[in-house]
Amino acid sequence: MGRKSENSGFFCMNCNESVLPLTNGSYRNHCPFCLFSKHVDEMPGDRSSECLGLMKPVDLIYHSKKGYQLLHQCLSCNKIQRNRIARDTLQADDVITMNRITQTKQSLP
Repeated sequence: MGRKSENSGFFCMNCNESVLPLTNGSYRNHCPFCLFSKHVDEMPGDRSSECLGLMKPVDLIYHSKKGYQLLHQCLSCNKIQRNRIARDTLQADDVITMNRITQTKQSLP
C-alpha cells in the first residue's frame, strides 16, 4: 500500500467525526479530535494487524528525533504503540485533549 492510499480520510470509530487526510506530507493514523486510533499495524506502517480494535490515547511523550508522540493502547488486545502527533496541517491534533491525557496520567496514584 502506498503512502498516498494510506493518507485517506475516514470517520472516527470513537467520536464519529469526519477526519481529513493530512496535508503536511505524512499520513493520518489517529483522530485529531479525540486522538483515538485503530489497531491496524503490527509493525509501523505494515497494516497487517487482524485485531482492528480501538486504541485509546494514554500518554504524550517526547522523542528527541521524532518530536511529540501519542502513546496508544489497544482496548481489545492491550498492545501499546506510538504515533507522531499531527501538526502544521488541516485538522491538527487537539492540544487541549493532549493536555487532558497528560493531566489525567499525572493525577493517577
